[in-house]
This record gives sequence, C-alpha cells and structure tokens, in this order.
Amino acid sequence: MSAASGLRVVLAEDSVLLREGLIGLLARFGHRVVAAVPDAEGLREAVEAHGPDVVVTDVRMPPGFKDEGLRAAVELRRRHPGLPILVLSQYVETRYATDLIDAGDGTSLGYLLKDRIGQVEEFVDAMNRVVAGGTVVDPEVVRQMLRRRRSPLEALTAREREVLALVAEGRSNAAIAARLVVTDASVAKHIRNILYKLDLPQSDDDHRRVLAVLTFLRV
Repeated sequence: MSAASGLRVVLAEDSVLLREGLIGLLARFGHRVVAAVPDAEGLREAVEAHGPDVVVTDVRMPPGFKDEGLRAAVELRRRHPGLPILVLSQYVETRYATDLIDAGDGTSLGYLLKDRIGQVEEFVDAMNRVVAGGTVVDPEVVRQMLRRRRSPLEALTAREREVLALVAEGRSNAAIAARLVVTDASVAKHIRNILYKLDLPQSDDDHRRVLAVLTFLRV
C-alpha cells in the first residue's frame, strides 16, 4: 500500500489520553486505527488479529513499565519480516533499538522520541516513510548508539559525525545541505569520506546509506 493511502494502524500506548489523541490525529490524516491497546500482550494479539499496515508502539508499558513494548516490537518483527514498525518513546533504549534493527533487514523501521516531535506533520511523515520502506531514527537515538561505538568514529571529523547523524535520520543530500548551510557537493564529499573511513560500501542510494550506517552501529 502507498504511504499516501489510508493506512490500517495498530497502536500500543498505555496512556489513555495520548492513545486517544493519536487515534484522532491519525484519523485527521486519513488513517484508521484498527486496534488501540495499552500493553505489549495486547499489541501481539492485535497484530495477529488485524495484520496492520503499520505498528506504532511505546517502549515502556505494563506490567513492568520497562521495555515491554520494544521487546514485543522485536518479537513481531522477527515473526513478520518487513512489518513496518514506528517506536515512540520518552527514552532511548539502545540495546533493544539495535535488536529491532537486527530483526530483519533494517527497513521499514522508526524510533522517535516523543518530546522531540515538534509538529504532528513530522510524526505522520515519519510513519509514512517507514511504511514506504524507510528507516527513520531520532538524532538523539543515533548519538547514543554512536557513543557505544566511539572508537571507530575517532577517524571522523566533527562535521563528518554531524553529517553521519543526519544520514542516519534518512535525510537526502539536499536536506543535509540545507540544515548545515553548505553546498550539495560539500555534503557528497563528506559522505564519501565517511563511507571510506568506516570501510562501508559507497552508494548514491539514500536508503542504502542509512542501512550501511545502521549496520555499522550494530556490529
């Protein structure tokens, strides 16, 4: 299904107010929440029952309020390869974020921090990109994952690390150039240097660049 079409969404969020708010928000953009559940077990059951186009889930849910939602997402992704999953959280759980990326080929996945979503359009756009096969990762999540692999990054300059974080968000060369107020040619040069220094295959395909970065992060 095209990301522009109405999507069938399974939503897992323990907060009643946020859950109802997301249902209304998604309806405004033409999408339908086929199941809205408060816990990880309900999430598993809803996916099996409805076969949704995309899953949107929180990380910490009953009964332990630790990482139940993210662990359920990892399990579902392994059970249903390619199932688009967008994680919304107040926390960065790097271990299970890496597991989620490993549970498949790294496509159709997203991890956003609730407090850093500035506009509802950003959230809906991220969900559409995930459904379309993209990988969308909040830059703070990227930074914390990079911190776990600090040693290989010592070869990169500060600007190259900045560009790498934006690449991992799924940004195009033009979008990165606009963000950093540099030319497209300058961004392309930085990316070539990054791929060379990290011993990653060079490619002009933005999607494959994200997969290359995420593959490096989970080594």
